[in-house]
Amino acid sequence: MSKPITKTNNWVLGLTGGIGCGKTAVSNMLEELDVTVVDADIIARQVVAPNSDGLNAIIEYFGQNILLPDGTLNRAELRSKIFTNNENKEWLNALLHPLIRLKILTDLNNATSAYVVLVAPLLFENNLDKYCNRTLLIDVPIATQIERTAKRDNTSIEQVKSIIAAQMPRNEKQQKADDILNNDRNLSLVHTELVVLHKNYLQYALQNTTNAP
Repeated sequence: MSKPITKTNNWVLGLTGGIGCGKTAVSNMLEELDVTVVDADIIARQVVAPNSDGLNAIIEYFGQNILLPDGTLNRAELRSKIFTNNENKEWLNALLHPLIRLKILTDLNNATSAYVVLVAPLLFENNLDKYCNRTLLIDVPIATQIERTAKRDNTSIEQVKSIIAAQMPRNEKQQKADDILNNDRNLSLVHTELVVLHKNYLQYALQNTTNAP
């Protein structure tokens, strides 16, 4: 039996930020610079895809009514099952968190670019930064988060505020992050600063390779 993966040999940049901060726009820029991006949100969906071990376990626990007619997970129904039931929530977290972490570490290890980016909205909250060599916070004022998210997701301002309140406070993220990229400005300016950071990360990754035993 093979040992579980607990770390990655690649140099990893953890990219995070609150809802509506523009993580996707920045990660897309990094992909255009030939950097592999591993997205925790995408992986969270993959581990509950049809016929996956994750979804099969959820079906066994909650029953067939947890599925949509096309056989995919009914996320709204699942949310209702765990929203007011801590036992269900703890069971689901115990199932999914190990699956998500294993897939994240596998994908980080399989990356062949000079360094690899782990995009995770809850990077600090879920302690995923322990797998990263450096962290980059995509930062915007809370008012910008509210405006962008309400417009993008067609949700109420009150709902957006409750989502932000459930995440780590902005000032705490700023204190934890190694680098901060202001995304409350023209994207061309963001791109220019990101390219400078990218060159730094290439150097860090090269040094890491050079110093490896």
